[in-house]
Amino acid sequence: MKIAITGATGFVGSRLVEKLKNDGHQLLIFTRNANRAQQLYPASRFPNLEIISYQPMESGDWQKAISGCEAVVNLAGEPIVERWTSENRKAILESRQLGTRKIVEAIAQAETKLSVLVNASAVGYYGTSEISIFDEDSDPGDDFLSQVCQVWETEANEVKQAGVRLVILRIGIVLGDGGVLAKIIPPFKLFVGGPLGKGNQWFSWIHLDDLVNLIIESLERNDVEGTFNATSPHPVRMSKLCKTLGEIMNRPSWLPVPDFVLKFLLGDASKIVLEGQQVLPKRTKSIGFKYQYPNLKKALMDILH
Repeated sequence: MKIAITGATGFVGSRLVEKLKNDGHQLLIFTRNANRAQQLYPASRFPNLEIISYQPMESGDWQKAISGCEAVVNLAGEPIVERWTSENRKAILESRQLGTRKIVEAIAQAETKLSVLVNASAVGYYGTSEISIFDEDSDPGDDFLSQVCQVWETEANEVKQAGVRLVILRIGIVLGDGGVLAKIIPPFKLFVGGPLGKGNQWFSWIHLDDLVNLIIESLERNDVEGTFNATSPHPVRMSKLCKTLGEIMNRPSWLPVPDFVLKFLLGDASKIVLEGQQVLPKRTKSIGFKYQYPNLKKALMDILH
């Protein structure tokens, strides 16, 4: 299969590219940083991979390259874990809204009809709560990240007008070698680890390999269509995450990072780590998706050992 990918140099995208390469697919990478992409994907190791420079929020010749592809995976978007200045809020929203719009335009204009668009979203769609349980049928929240996700998904849904199968993955916090764990683990190594904030916020997570496998299953299975939560069936509270992390690393989990410190460092963006949501993958389980790492301890042991 010939597959176009945005966000291919990121934490999730780079693992996805590696797996798709090993499975023998032909890959087209859209990137704003061709030099970084060439370092990650040298032609000697990735002979069936083409790198195309693009500006994701602008129309251009790059859109024509989607013709001939059978599938698109759209993972691109500005990072959300940084202080939300008005400028950053605009970038977070527009990178997803306009970036997805331009991808959908390219798919609609392609000379050969594509089979599927797999588009990222996030569990932030549901807002935050310490008591509610959310699944794919739950209503959206009303905070900033929820509004971003709703706009993101609305743009992706336009691809159905072109008769293209659409899969939207509402992705939880991705655990792997890097990502959020790279920020949480260092204090544990110094024996000063502990939960972020009070520790009672929900942490809906997924192992990186399970996410990649879910993306690939979405590409390959014609019966998979619609919106799916890309989360483990067993979300945990932040305190449980840190306790399990400490046990595996043989370190104590005793020193919480106070709310005010995170609010000082991140401003409104501290909501991402201080507030959470308990998200269950009801539809993901209903299609028979098999998790390699359904529980937290097994996932963390794989990553840390």
